[in-house]
Amino acid sequence: MNADFWWNALYSVTPVTLVGLIFWFVMRSIIRADRTERKVYAQIEAEERAKLEGPKAEV
Repeated sequence: MNADFWWNALYSVTPVTLVGLIFWFVMRSIIRADRTERKVYAQIEAEERAKLEGPKAEV
């Protein structure tokens, strides 16, 4: 095989691979941020529910 063939093949595949990696990194960041936001929101909501219930008065 000709060396130019392999350089052309590498040159053709590299941009697609880089765009795919960038897309993967961005999506991973978005999903992780969403997961963290949901966890923090659940903690805040649990704290607020605990405040509303308060200590129960004994009768």
